[in-house]
Amino acid sequence: MSTTIPLLLFAGLADRIGTSSLAFNVPGLPLTAGELKSLLSEAYPHAKSQIATAFVAVNQEYALSDQLIQIGDEVALIPPVSGGDGTEGDAPDSKSSTDGNCLITYDKLSVEEAVAKVHDANHGATLSFIGTTREMTGEMRTVTLEYEAYIPMALKEMQQICADILSQWPGTQCAISHRIGTVGIGETSVVIAVSSPHRASCYDASRYAIEQLKRSVPIWKKEIWDDGSEWKGPQTGPWDPMIRQ
Repeated sequence: MSTTIPLLLFAGLADRIGTSSLAFNVPGLPLTAGELKSLLSEAYPHAKSQIATAFVAVNQEYALSDQLIQIGDEVALIPPVSGGDGTEGDAPDSKSSTDGNCLITYDKLSVEEAVAKVHDANHGATLSFIGTTREMTGEMRTVTLEYEAYIPMALKEMQQICADILSQWPGTQCAISHRIGTVGIGETSVVIAVSSPHRASCYDASRYAIEQLKRSVPIWKKEIWDDGSEWKGPQTGPWDPMIRQ
């Protein structure tokens, strides 16, 4: 008996299929994540290349190709990440992780608020990484950036980055804030604050945080130019968000 699965779609994949939410008929459940991608490729051959590079997420976690999808699961198709269409709709201005250290918001970001979250009187080093919209990339002039996020999963992934940092560099604290919607030239899109007992760990953890954020956190970026636009994915090599460096 056929079953309908509600699917969430994002970024360029949503543009290609023509919707951000899809009621997709499958022969039955359970089926694997890999089988779902195959069925989608058959149903939407014009989006086959985008589907091939996407990962299935089940209940806000990346799924291996053999993971079973069951009735009632929340299922999303996650294209390569690295920044969204900026459609705000009726979304709230901000969402935070349960511990308050990770934030996704339409509002302007505060470096001071992020740094305050990791302040520790016993830490000798504190760093803030601030990512901003640059105007020129080579000969291309950016007019603005648009960010979109799968917010609940993005917050989970950001919390995992903070947990990874604490595990790899004991005592090191991390807070991550990311803006979504329209981010103009010179404005801040991401703030990562890190504090540690020693500066070497602080530098290493800060670099880990931004690199892993660009690898695994489902936030997408669309660059808007004078003469067009483009969704930006991983900058080098194949994309695998399940790799943790």
